[in-house]
Amino acid sequence: MTATPSAPALSEAIYRDGIVTLKGALPPEWADGVLADFEILYGEAERRDLESGDGSARGRVARGPGDDARRYYLAVHPERVAGFRDLVTHPLVDAVCREVLGDDYQYVEVGFDVALPGAVRQPLHRDFPTPEETLATGRLSSLAINASCVDVTPDMGPLEIAPGSQFDDSAELEHGGMRVPKELYGRYDRIEQRMGRRGDVSVRTGLTIHRGTPNTSSRRRPVMIVGVMGAQYETFADHELTMTRGYYQSLPADVQSHLRRATVVDELEPIVQDYALDFLLVEG
Repeated sequence: MTATPSAPALSEAIYRDGIVTLKGALPPEWADGVLADFEILYGEAERRDLESGDGSARGRVARGPGDDARRYYLAVHPERVAGFRDLVTHPLVDAVCREVLGDDYQYVEVGFDVALPGAVRQPLHRDFPTPEETLATGRLSSLAINASCVDVTPDMGPLEIAPGSQFDDSAELEHGGMRVPKELYGRYDRIEQRMGRRGDVSVRTGLTIHRGTPNTSSRRRPVMIVGVMGAQYETFADHELTMTRGYYQSLPADVQSHLRRATVVDELEPIVQDYALDFLLVEG
């Protein structure tokens, strides 16, 4: 019987490797339900983009190169994903967020990253520049909780990540300390592929150097992402986390305490994506 890892051990792994995986944290059937919700949400976002004609709907933002990017990110409303509640109330997810970010951590974003069939390799990058607080103290101020909706195989565009690269010098990177220049790629030959299974949950810092890889399969590879911040820190980009009053009131009080940055409304409106990473639109 495998011992349950402690929160300090998980935090230590994140500070050492930049990522930790909670294998089988949730049942595979949970991931199947998230996938079903994703398919509906992606279809809605895609239709909005096609109907707008000029891209103004921004139901999705491209995360890969080419006129037909084949790789997208879409932010979603938490209540549109039935599995959100199970994920954020998972004892280990809560414990590692508390250990790394403090008891008053805050959810700031819910979305999906998806590599469609034909998606090509991304450049090596970070999700945001190294924050001032991390440069000054070495403390991480945010985490991304990732949950694969499918059993990832090598041909489905798995994530590649360079363990331990989260504290590499931003001054050597391009685009404000986010993209690795080609001449430094040799530094990251220790990169590892992560092939999540349905029910696996990983917790990582967006500072760790990583990239999406080519999806040569016939299947989409969607991953649910929940962004978390320490309460005292501001996000690098604005995120729209909105929920209806009825849904908010249905959540446990402890979950509500981590949603103080959410906007509570009477009726949901479609999300217009606004965080584009233009340097990902060039093949890497």
